[in-house]
Amino acid sequence: MAGSLPDLTLFFERYEQHVREADALFERIRAEFPELVACREQCSSCCHAPFDLSFVEALYLYAEFQKRIPLGNGRAAILDEAYKVDHEATLIKRRLFEESLAGKDNNALLAEMAAETLRCPLLGKDDRCILYEVRPITCRLYGVPAAIGKKSYTCGKTGFVQGNKYPTVALDKMQHRLLALSAELAAFLGEDYVSLASIYVPVSSVLLKGDNASDLGIGGIRRERHL
Repeated sequence: MAGSLPDLTLFFERYEQHVREADALFERIRAEFPELVACREQCSSCCHAPFDLSFVEALYLYAEFQKRIPLGNGRAAILDEAYKVDHEATLIKRRLFEESLAGKDNNALLAEMAAETLRCPLLGKDDRCILYEVRPITCRLYGVPAAIGKKSYTCGKTGFVQGNKYPTVALDKMQHRLLALSAELAAFLGEDYVSLASIYVPVSSVLLKGDNASDLGIGGIRRERHL
């Protein structure tokens, strides 16, 4: 951001509507199954699960990072952690990409990625999220049953039993809506950004490259695939 992009308030407000809907879904499931949802303060299980952000989420998170974290040692420490995590994430994705080229099944690749752990650079030493109020949608939904395609997932710390029937968040539908908003945002920014509408970016890359949105499309980030 840093003055390199126009005012994106209208797009960010639309994204925040998706955030509110995600929060409402989470709270509805927690109200129905309070004894099964294990989310609590300083439970950082989801903060070690690798995941990527859509283009609109990436720009939104970076804008909030710029606004909420002042220049100084605090921000520098976060960026140092982001650099370490980004390097590790790149190595993991490179390995998975090579395995996919060798013919490994995509479901097996997804399972392998899910088994990896990467500490989010926004997770403080006290195991609290530094940007909790504006955390991504994936973080907000982690503690309740969710489905990607025809497969369901839930946090291992919950009381939800795999195979039982529960209200389940359709992450595919959520991601499709974010991709559609990302496409509108990229078109608004101009033809140099249109190709970025379908990228997914790790939090570490967002923090390191967000001051130049066009950089989000480089550095080993693959398009059209969400590993």
